[in-house]
Amino acid sequence: MISSIAVFCGSSRGADPAYGKAAEAIGRAVARRGMTLVYGGGSLGLMGTMARSAMSEGGKVVGVIPRSIAERIADIELTERHVVEDMHARKSLMYRMAEGFIALPGGFGTFEEFFEAFTWYQLGYHLKPLGLLNVSGFYDGLVSFLRQAADAGFVRQAHLDALFVDSDPESLLDGISDARVTYVEKLHE
Repeated sequence: MISSIAVFCGSSRGADPAYGKAAEAIGRAVARRGMTLVYGGGSLGLMGTMARSAMSEGGKVVGVIPRSIAERIADIELTERHVVEDMHARKSLMYRMAEGFIALPGGFGTFEEFFEAFTWYQLGYHLKPLGLLNVSGFYDGLVSFLRQAADAGFVRQAHLDALFVDSDPESLLDGISDARVTYVEKLHE
C-alpha cells in the first residue's frame, strides 16, 4: 500500500468536461484513501480542480511549483507548498516525495514529467508504480504507440506490463496501491 501519489495533469481544463470530472474524482479518491497528493502546485485547469477536490475531502495536498510559475498564477490553499527554482528541482522533489505516479490528460508538461518517471523506472532508479487515467480514451493512441515501440524492439514488454491503464480513478488507484513493481534490466540485444 502506498501513502503518497504524484499526479501529473494539465494546467488547462481541456475540451471534454469529463477531464475535469476525472480530476475531481481522483482528488477525492486519493484523499479518502488517506494518501498524500503530490502535484505541480498550480491553481488552474485540471491541477487546480484536483487539488481543491482533495482538499475539500480533508486530504493532504502538497504542491511543488517553480518560482517563475508561482509568481504568475493565483495562490491555492494547500497543506504544503514548495516553491523551487526550476522544473528540474520540481520533478526531483516530486519524485522523492511520491511512492507512485499517475498521469491524467494534459499536454507537453504532463507527458514530459510522466515519461521521465517512467524512464527512471526503466533504468532502475525507482521501483514505484505508474499509471495512466485514460479519460474518454485520451491515452488510447499513446498506449497503442507504446505497444508499437515494444513490437519494434525499443521498449521491453516487461516495462510496459508495469504500466497500469484504467478509465476509472478508483480501479487505477487499486491497481497502483497493490502493485509489486520489480526491476527488469533495460539493456538487451
